[in-house]
Amino acid sequence: MASFEFFAPCPRGLEEALAAELAELGRLAPISVGKQVPGGVHFAGPWAAGMAANLHSRIASRVLLRVAQQGYRTEQDIYEFALRQRWEDWFGYQQTLRVDVTGIKAPVRSLEFVTLRVKDAVCDRLREKSGARPNIDTMQPDVRVFAFLTATDVTLYLDTSGEPLFKRGWRLDKGAAPLRENLAAGILRLAGWRTDTAADMVLYDPMCGSGTFLAEAAQIALGVPAGAGRRFGFEKLKGYDITAWQALKVQADEAQRDARVRGVPDSIFGSDISGDMLVKSRANLERAGVGDIGLKQVDARDMSPPVDRPGIIVANPPYGERIEVRGRRAPRDADDGYSPDVQGNRGGFQRNQPDGVDAEFFRAFGDVLKQRFTGWSAFLLTADMSLPGQMRLRESRRTPLYNGALECRLFRFDLIAGSVRKRGGEGEGKTESGRGTAE
Repeated sequence: MASFEFFAPCPRGLEEALAAELAELGRLAPISVGKQVPGGVHFAGPWAAGMAANLHSRIASRVLLRVAQQGYRTEQDIYEFALRQRWEDWFGYQQTLRVDVTGIKAPVRSLEFVTLRVKDAVCDRLREKSGARPNIDTMQPDVRVFAFLTATDVTLYLDTSGEPLFKRGWRLDKGAAPLRENLAAGILRLAGWRTDTAADMVLYDPMCGSGTFLAEAAQIALGVPAGAGRRFGFEKLKGYDITAWQALKVQADEAQRDARVRGVPDSIFGSDISGDMLVKSRANLERAGVGDIGLKQVDARDMSPPVDRPGIIVANPPYGERIEVRGRRAPRDADDGYSPDVQGNRGGFQRNQPDGVDAEFFRAFGDVLKQRFTGWSAFLLTADMSLPGQMRLRESRRTPLYNGALECRLFRFDLIAGSVRKRGGEGEGKTESGRGTAE
């Protein structure tokens, strides 16, 4: 059985979680998990390993098949290296092509020029072997070739995913600045929410927006594969293991049927200040195949525990550019003009409000957590490092994560009764932990 080397990029900060997830997929296909690097994890195995990662990984952004690697000194070296690869074994000139190049400290005049050289090499190779060059399509290509440059080496990859894996195929109503599904799934894993633990846990998102955390949590609890509702790039490549793929698809279809029979877990809850966002959330949950979750229209400052036993709160409070609370009861605008890579307009927030209003919101939100959610743990993702101080809560852990290029923290608050203590010196490593106390 042939073995291949793969690389799975992921949101920075989730490498360890992705490595653990890939190791668990060993129950479906032989997977050898390799080195973790900033922004991804290497792994190896037969075709089934790459296909299983595409179908089941909730954290990976893509699955890249390594074609070859070698050293280089000039752009011409890169061109000649790419020209020698047997691209005709993977795809033909009839298929459209896109080439992407990234690099770290690469001694080249520009990555754009290298992109052109790699593209020329692939097209020249196919013209030499078949008599025709493939067309370029930067929007919806059939095949994607990736090149990664370091100061000394170039690595060529074939994309096996197609659309990024965070595009599950179920979210059509996004609302403003949605949280990407794979980042949400990674946060849920860091919070301890997995298929084997969800039955004994309660989860509540009080700022659920378009329902990303809720849909991911429900699918995890039900064991529904992340990619069950979409297609993949490897389906357009030559030579992939069709028999193994059909077996994986049968397992995925059975998991979906079983999920429909069992129905949505009764331990997942969500609320939002905006009725319009709840409509979108319900539609997304239906498309995700998890049915209706009991959603309520509630201001996060007025929320109460949905059940009489402790659980976990996960939320993506407002962050990004300066954004403020819209008002105590005002509905939330679904389109505030923010880039989809920058979170904003969540929990009733918008820009251009008087200074200090956001601090009032977070102080009130923190008070509700302290007064009504004793015994719970709250996991809040934000780019605002002052959030614990605004909420007057001492975090028990802070985990650096990246939402795209935006550096964030996942703050964990263990909501236990305790005395006010002075903060000690706080350094920030990959994960920082201490005693969580309400101030």
